[in-house]
Order: sequence, then C-alpha cells, then structure tokens
Amino acid sequence: MVIDPIALIEEVTLLESGGLHLAGRIVIDKRAGLVLPLHKMLDEQSELRLAGSKIGTTKRGIGPAYSDLTARFGLRIIDMAYPDYLRQRLQDLYAYHQLAISDTALNEQMHTLNKAWEILEPYVDDVESILSKAGAQGKRILFEGAQGALLDLTYGSYPYVTSSRVMTDALGIGTGYSCRKLDSIIGVYKAYCTRVGEGPFPTELHDETGNRIRTIGNEFGSTTGRPRRIGWFDAVAASYSARINDINSMALTCLDVLSGLEKVKICTAYSYQGKETMQFLSHPLEMEQVQPIYSEFEGWDLDLSQAKGLNDLPKSALTYLDAIADLISVPIKIVSVGKDRSQTFSIE
Repeated sequence: MVIDPIALIEEVTLLESGGLHLAGRIVIDKRAGLVLPLHKMLDEQSELRLAGSKIGTTKRGIGPAYSDLTARFGLRIIDMAYPDYLRQRLQDLYAYHQLAISDTALNEQMHTLNKAWEILEPYVDDVESILSKAGAQGKRILFEGAQGALLDLTYGSYPYVTSSRVMTDALGIGTGYSCRKLDSIIGVYKAYCTRVGEGPFPTELHDETGNRIRTIGNEFGSTTGRPRRIGWFDAVAASYSARINDINSMALTCLDVLSGLEKVKICTAYSYQGKETMQFLSHPLEMEQVQPIYSEFEGWDLDLSQAKGLNDLPKSALTYLDAIADLISVPIKIVSVGKDRSQTFSIE
C-alpha cells in the first residue's frame, strides 16, 4: 500500500486523543510506499488535464505514488530511517518528473518527514515476518480487502480503477502471506450497487429511487464525501467478481436500506449488440452499449434493523436473498441490516 505519513499521523493523533491507544495494535510494513505533496499536485494536475475523460480520483496522490513505485523512483516508509538517503531519493524523484525543487523547499520536506518518522517509527515493522510467524503458530488471521474487485488494476473496469491490485490473489502481493494458505474467502456485497467516481455502471439509477437509497444508506464517499452513484444489484458483475476471487460464501450488507420500496430489481444478464450475455465486458466502449436485463421482485415495508436471523425477515426479502445466491451460485452466510455490529447475523 501507499501511505501519506502526515495524514496517518493526524488519524493516529485523533484516535489517541479519544482514548484509543494504538501502541502494539497497528503495524505499518516497512515496504509501504510514501505519498508526498508532489504526488497530490501531480494527481490534481492529471485530473484537470483529462477534463471530460477524467478517472474521478480522490486527488490524494495515490495513483502517482503507485506509478513512481512501479517506475522504481518511489520512496518507501523505511527510507525515512536514513535521512541522507531519503534526501537524495527526493531529489531524484523531482528530477524524474522534470521538476525543480529549491533547497528551501527540500529542507522543509526533509524536516517534515524527519518529524513524521519520530512519530511513526514505533509502528513500523516487517509485516511479512509477523504474519508468517502467526500462521506457523496456528493463529487465526483475518484479511480485509479495501476496495471492490471491479476496481482492480487489471481485472476491474479499466481505466476507471484504483492503482493497486485488490483481488484475493493480491493478498500475497500486499502482505507477503500467500493466498494459498487461506481457509475461506468471503465476498462482501451490498444489496444494491454503488460506485464513486467515473466509469461504466449499467444498472445506475438516475431517479428518486436512487436518491432514496443514497440518502437512507448514507452513500457518500468516506474519504471525499462525494455522493456515491447508486444502482440495482448487478448479478453479472457480482458473478464475475465471485469467480475471479474464488469466494466460498457471501456477506450481503445494507439489506435494510431497500425497505419501503414497492419493487426491487436484480440485473440477471446484459443485452449487448442484440444478444443476451452473462459475460462481464472488459472495455468501457463495450460497457457503454450494455443494457441491463432485470428480474423484478416484490419489495417489503418491514423495518429490518432489529432482525437477528432469517426468521425475522419478510418472505419477499428472503426471496430476494435466494435469487442473489442462486444467480451467483454462492451461498449467503452473513447478512447485515444496519451499521452496528449487533445488526449483522450469520446464516448456518
């Protein structure tokens, strides 16, 4: 991953001030890349140049930071432990981008990074070694993916994707712990679809139903606050995601958000160039031609927020869950009906 050290310190400080002591609770891998002010500037300039063809990034410098790591000019968090080396790498990075940096600006960045290292050093370690030891000791390890499979750099809706790998098989790339060691893979899906930023979205809703789901589900970007785009559940995309991630079961979230709708829909196939297909198309121009084929289901009025199991769900909600499981050919083992942990239940 890549980390903005200043933003991370702000988060750590906020949590510590709230009484949550993080010492011994979080570890930052020494190989993590650094997001620098230069990357934020490059990110914003890129989006401005693209104009109508923009990707829709958060402008937090993540993409340029990953690009620099790929080009082998990026900086890593462990570099902050070696100030002279870090200074030279910073100069090389600006030269790589054909940008000048004054001695004053360079000194200011070095001062900021040196101070950041003083705070972050206790959290930095070799995550691969820690996980390897834990696995050898038979400890239970839970890995959580940060983004949806369709944002994967290779298998997502390119170029409207993130800058990293987010599939199950990216586990080894991200942590050094091989996905071959996993016992079970749970695919997490919402009961409807959302997307932040640009890119194809066959089931997107541009009506009051979409606005209702967005409002009730509080569907606004956690980083930027941007309203998320809303659509009906897409079984074509979901099946594709389930396949490339080799999931064993599903966790379906936000089922409660659909309460009160007279009808709910699931996209069961695409119509592309006059033919019906269950294939998720990989090119944006192809996806622009896709028309979703829907199956419609009865909605439900019941408030689901207190449901503790399937017996507490109305028949129409059960029918909706069964349809999703059948279309994806993967069982639903976890359902959430609210934000609190107590509003999530397992299905045996």
